[in-house]
Amino acid sequence: MVTAIDIGFALRVDGVLRGPDEAGMKRTGSRLTEEGGRVVDAAFFVDGESGVRVERTTVRYEGTNLAEQWLKVSNEGAGDVRIEAVDSIALPLPVRDYETMHYTGGWGLEFEAVLSALPPRGQPFRLETRKGRSSADVHPWVALFDRASGRIVSASVMWSGNWALELTPDGEDGMKLTGGLNAWEFHKTLRPGETMESPHVVVVETDTGDLNDISAQYARVGRKFWYPRNELSASLPVEWNHWWSYEDKRINEETFLANADRAAEMGFDVCTLDAGWFGPAEEEAHWYDFRGDWDRVNELRFPRGLRVLSDACHRRGLKFGLWCEIEALGQRAELGRRRPDFPALRDGEPLGYVCLANPEAERWAYETLDRLIAEYGCDWIKLDYNLDPGAGCNRTDHGHGSGDGLFGHIEAYYRVLERIRAKHPHVLLESCSSGGLRIDLGLMKRTHTTFLSDPDWPEHDLQLFWGASTMLAPDVCLHWGYCEWLGEHRYQKFDPRDPELTREKLDYYTRISMLGGFGFSQKLPELPEAVAERFARHIRTYRELVSGFVREADLFRLTDQPKRFGRGERWAAFQYAKPDGKEHLLFVFRLHGMQGGASRSITLRSLDPAALYSLTSVDEGRELAVRTGAELMEEGLMFRLGEEESELVLVRKKEGETG
Repeated sequence: MVTAIDIGFALRVDGVLRGPDEAGMKRTGSRLTEEGGRVVDAAFFVDGESGVRVERTTVRYEGTNLAEQWLKVSNEGAGDVRIEAVDSIALPLPVRDYETMHYTGGWGLEFEAVLSALPPRGQPFRLETRKGRSSADVHPWVALFDRASGRIVSASVMWSGNWALELTPDGEDGMKLTGGLNAWEFHKTLRPGETMESPHVVVVETDTGDLNDISAQYARVGRKFWYPRNELSASLPVEWNHWWSYEDKRINEETFLANADRAAEMGFDVCTLDAGWFGPAEEEAHWYDFRGDWDRVNELRFPRGLRVLSDACHRRGLKFGLWCEIEALGQRAELGRRRPDFPALRDGEPLGYVCLANPEAERWAYETLDRLIAEYGCDWIKLDYNLDPGAGCNRTDHGHGSGDGLFGHIEAYYRVLERIRAKHPHVLLESCSSGGLRIDLGLMKRTHTTFLSDPDWPEHDLQLFWGASTMLAPDVCLHWGYCEWLGEHRYQKFDPRDPELTREKLDYYTRISMLGGFGFSQKLPELPEAVAERFARHIRTYRELVSGFVREADLFRLTDQPKRFGRGERWAAFQYAKPDGKEHLLFVFRLHGMQGGASRSITLRSLDPAALYSLTSVDEGRELAVRTGAELMEEGLMFRLGEEESELVLVRKKEGETG
């Protein structure tokens, strides 16, 4: 297996390629340790000409074919060195007719799967982002399929800025997969004695030909070793957020408290105040213009401040969440005028964010988040990021050089998140970036959940979850059910008061967001009673049954990816399998569009062929059938559903019984 071999790396130092295969760089030693299910292999290299020392760390996770690798690059020479490119991995592969798979991104267009053959021999295959956010154009993940052998190799860059993955020819009979920091517009000067750490990169593989096996390894390692977890995040709380129903135009103290009252009655766990709470006391003050002024509560909307909202939530048994775009700097924000040393600039022009590579700005960001949590009694912080920084800041008075401002900013942001978690271990940190434009495993090591996308119409949601779950465990994927938007959106048409809204459609809309972290953005006090009661029932089902599967079960995508705009697969089925194999939960959705007809046989995975399984409709509470594992995996289970209908089925192994 390729993850068991020596995974190389590559640097460009002062214009010269350096690496373990290059002349002049010698391996000087190694250290192998085992700790808690991880095998950590540290290897040391020195380049005699430049004085650069590299410590390459490769972590292999027991029970998987997954390896994580990164570099520490140090200058042990007498003069400065210029680091111009850093590939954390250089993985040798045999020449094959690989089919590649990756996901493009964009606002409301996240996780669009692209499958293609490799370019002709001699031409590289390259994925990258230059927008400064990890998934603004392309998600930092790739899979290579060797259909002949069934081997799949996947790689993911654990970095929140500009990254690159590239497959290139390597000699006559080989290829090389490289990945790490994007060299575009990057360079970093290391003075004698200085060290930098590269982005971590993950490589994972399977020989089964099943992408689900790749996903399961990402998820298992993520849950056990990468993702932070606290009591609140582990409970998978059901969230209400005000944003799409009210935005900043209609949110105020009275509105928030009325929704909190209704949320408590319906069984929610968290109420989150999104953007619109800060800035001057102006009716039309737009949130985007005043980002950065986190010390100014809009007193027109919230005359008694925010603590009254938090206290009200806590009295009702709810947690209180607050939105903050701590990195951003609006054009009208007082912060930019008060602290002219904070703004990120590119060739003298503002980029719209606070450059945290400036140590003073990093300290300010930590102290601001610390104050918001303590002063307002926050249990949940939603951290947004609504801009593309491109190549980032090239000021030279921030403590970084002209070519590593964005690199330093992301490093500093990671440190802020780690300090906040250490100071406030009970607080859940949510990562968001114009929806899903900064989704990566680097942030998932430092936050508890990530928001998948701003829009949330049904086929979009199913496409998102199918794609996101190839890299992330379901329990760290947060999305809301079909929202009632204040503004206009071509596909955002949910109306809870529509007389033609059937219970089946409402269930279909709601169950989609139950696949991962579960939430709503609705005008709760204005919901028709029947809709509110149905939402409350789904919340109880999620808490009492579904969340246990989302939290710990392996996920199998049983159908191809459904796609937005009537494209792709028009049925979507997902199976959760508990680790002990005794219980499974099956979600089945039929999308709009007649492709495939009104019935579909769904074959299950990971069952005991000889055992009997009882299949129960969760909604109706009645046993649908008893089948052997072999029957369910070979013949499948037939579903007959109307368009935009769904079914939720609990599959239990009958102990001691065989077919």
